[in-house]
Amino acid sequence: MLQYIIPATGLLFTLENILWINIGVFIGSVFAAIPGLSVILCVILFLPVTYSMTAIPGMMFLLGIYCAGGYGGSVSAILINTPGTPHAAATMLDGHPLSEQGRTKAALKIALYASTFGGVFSALMLLFLGPQVAKVAAQLGTAEYFMVCVFGLTIIAGVSGKSMIKGLISACLGLLISCVGSDPMTSYDRFTFGVSRLYLGLDLAICLIGLFALVEIMAKAEKPLDRLNLDTTQIKDDGVITKAEYKRIARPVLISSIIGVLVGIIPGTGASEASWFSYNTAKNMSKHPEEFGHGSVEGIAAAESANNAVTGATLIPLLTLGIPGDGTVAIMLSALMINGLNPGLSLFTTQGDIMYAIMLGLILVNIFMCLQGKFLTTLFAKVVSIPQEILTPIIVIFCFAGAYSVNGNYFDVGVSLIFGVLAWVLRKLELPPVPILLGLVLGSMTETNFRRALLISNGSPSIFFSSVYCIIFLVLIVAAVGAIVRGKVKEKKAAAQKED
Repeated sequence: MLQYIIPATGLLFTLENILWINIGVFIGSVFAAIPGLSVILCVILFLPVTYSMTAIPGMMFLLGIYCAGGYGGSVSAILINTPGTPHAAATMLDGHPLSEQGRTKAALKIALYASTFGGVFSALMLLFLGPQVAKVAAQLGTAEYFMVCVFGLTIIAGVSGKSMIKGLISACLGLLISCVGSDPMTSYDRFTFGVSRLYLGLDLAICLIGLFALVEIMAKAEKPLDRLNLDTTQIKDDGVITKAEYKRIARPVLISSIIGVLVGIIPGTGASEASWFSYNTAKNMSKHPEEFGHGSVEGIAAAESANNAVTGATLIPLLTLGIPGDGTVAIMLSALMINGLNPGLSLFTTQGDIMYAIMLGLILVNIFMCLQGKFLTTLFAKVVSIPQEILTPIIVIFCFAGAYSVNGNYFDVGVSLIFGVLAWVLRKLELPPVPILLGLVLGSMTETNFRRALLISNGSPSIFFSSVYCIIFLVLIVAAVGAIVRGKVKEKKAAAQKED
């Protein structure tokens, strides 16, 4: 580790990287503070910008958006009782009541400090656990990697929303789209329909602009315009947090950070799950559980530290196995691969300085997030009230500019429009878009390793049960699917009981 850290610091601490970190943090905070604009949408819109960068500044920019998005959602949750992002919903339960008590600035400061602690904690876990997991990954062959990919596909069940069947349909659609282009083993055309531009397949960034960005514009166009006039003078209180309150939030912040890391490492979970789990844990452990839901500082701290502790943890399976922990991190995989960085042990041995620079950079991202949050909170609050008639055209321009900039042609703009229409139809059919993303990301990797493994074994499927690692991943797959199915059954029973 030490032989990489010194050169990594030299690569990280440059004016370019510091600049892109701060730009990413600012953009992420602004986007997340506006209800209805998700972090995944922000990452997709700005992903094409990184295609012209080298690996470190590109990843620092995206990580800045990703981490700041975890904090930014709390701004609107505290100020207007509307979470900017789904994982800020738990923060809203105590953040807004505390704000109504005249302690808006204190609530925002607690959210910021807890988010920073959770983010730094997860970055340290990534720094120490990532290389160790990569050593295990080095022992995996094609059969084992196929099982890893199948395990990654179990994420689909966890992000399918209310209907697992609809989630599986979306995932199959994503896997089908990933087959467009040349066959990875034989180079024969597949689903190109004579269009030469499709021979190399569909670019992930272009597909995602349609699937996640343009469809949001269409959805907003169907709704009546609403305008929010926010009085930012309410956050000009002294914002004092007493020593007793700091002592009260210390334990929930630490425990919630640990929970966030554990949840983030497991593919298919995410910041929302970590946030609610930590909130309930903090309530059960608190000496003042009656305050929860009425402005508890422990509730805010627990929720915010957990959702930011997920950020570094989701990168562990991504950088070591190529399995994204959630949808947002899945998009970052393309930013790595565009620079020739393929996840695995080779990444930590041949490109160790770059990997350690990225991991150390995550600590730096959280520090700058804290500084910006401390000095620019009033600005982030004002952003909440940007009218839709101004915001929507700006996003549309970013969508088309991003689609065109990937390869510099109008064909890609047309492809993004087609995917936007497709996503709109899928939304009407209540088919979730995230499984399509996971199918796109994992499809090619799953197919290639499956076919290579069968070639090695002369077509015998026994190769998938021939090693300890294959059996371990098989058990994990069964356990994950079983846990998800059990959770869905419980949800249905709970819903049935409510109706009765």
